[in-house]
Order: sequence, then structure tokens, then C-alpha cells
Amino acid sequence: MDIEWIRQQVRSGNYEFSGHADDERQAERVPIADVEEALLNGEILEDYPNDPRGPSCLVLGHGSPGYPIHVVCGQTPSRKLRLITVYVPSQPKWVDERTRRR
Repeated sequence: MDIEWIRQQVRSGNYEFSGHADDERQAERVPIADVEEALLNGEILEDYPNDPRGPSCLVLGHGSPGYPIHVVCGQTPSRKLRLITVYVPSQPKWVDERTRRR
């Protein structure tokens, strides 16, 4: 996936939250505006071109006031950006916002 394509989809409103992503976003108390900000100014941290559900990637961005947000993104068959999950990276899965615990 390409970060510029992701940004274009967010700017044009051509994206959707999966049910899981919206549930996780709400559980983490991440406002939609912060998810959009993270995608518009973030970077692809991990790429999953061979995901059996279709190519996807993990975007690292930051919400207001600067906390890290991870968004796993994919694409629908109609070429809409699909937000698969949204969460704030934390231990024990993450050492920091860029480093997955092994």
C-alpha cells in the first residue's frame, strides 16, 4: 500500500471503519479526527502485501496532543480505504510506538 493513496482517500472521505476498528477506536477513546490526523501525517510502519485477506499495512501516526496511534489499513473491492483496526500501541505487545515486542 502507498501512504499517498491512503492520504488521498482520507482527504476525500473515501474510507470506512470495519466494525472491529470502530469498536477498538471507541474502547481506546480515540476520536475519529485523531484517526484522520494520524493517517494524514503518519507513515507506513509495516507492510503486509501477502495478507490472505488482501494487501494491508500498519500506519503509525499521532493524534492530538501527540499520542501515538496505529491504524491497520486495507482496501475494499471498490477501492475504498478500509480501516481494519485502530489502537494506541502499548505494552506488552509494543516496547514503544515503533518496536513490536518479540
